[in-house]
Amino acid sequence: MSVRLIVRTFSELCITIGALIVLFVVYVLFWTGVKAAGATEGQIDDLQRQWARGAISAPAPAPAPSASASAPGAPKTPAPKAYRDGKPFAMLYIPRFGKGWDWPILENTEVKTLQKGLGHYRGTARPGATGNFAVAGHRRTYGDPFKDFPKLRPGDPVLVTDGTTWFTYRIDKKPYRTVPSDIGVIDPVPRKSGFDGPGRYLTLTTCDPEWGSSHRLIAWAHLDATQPVTDGRPAAFHS
Repeated sequence: MSVRLIVRTFSELCITIGALIVLFVVYVLFWTGVKAAGATEGQIDDLQRQWARGAISAPAPAPAPSASASAPGAPKTPAPKAYRDGKPFAMLYIPRFGKGWDWPILENTEVKTLQKGLGHYRGTARPGATGNFAVAGHRRTYGDPFKDFPKLRPGDPVLVTDGTTWFTYRIDKKPYRTVPSDIGVIDPVPRKSGFDGPGRYLTLTTCDPEWGSSHRLIAWAHLDATQPVTDGRPAAFHS
């Protein structure tokens, strides 16, 4: 084989590899976003249809039962319906991330679920309930929902609606960096959060660094207020 042929073959190989790299970058930066936009819009439409039919009923947490309510023969409050795996049940808004930032929350944190929106960790609390309502989202790709996660600051509102109630949470501290195996961050009273007892908490998680997944960024919040959706959007949207 001549030197010229070797050089030409090597050059063609480099061009092919370069083209593949460019196509991969386009896929990561552009096409996953296009797919996410369509999938997310579909989830939001699904939620709106369910709410219009009254198909989702996840009521605000009830007050602690009184002695009379717990007496024998007293009517029991029916347990809310379980969320459907991989299906949307709420919307989440973070004004800090800009006007129009809104994402559906789906049940579970599987790969295919997080390609359609944010994911609710199975077994964690429902919105507004006592415990830890924990939600995961991509930092980059599939719409970049948590691209601006490091911008979260104490006092920032995070708003959730299940179609009947608005839940306004407030961020308690700047995002905390940890490793993926640190599952205590989504405990009912999340470890290292600074919370010292049971409460109504929200945990948001995403990957770190921005284009990697070796670590996780965590943001913790506490429930600040609730109101019926019939009262309109909470004032926290403008805070």
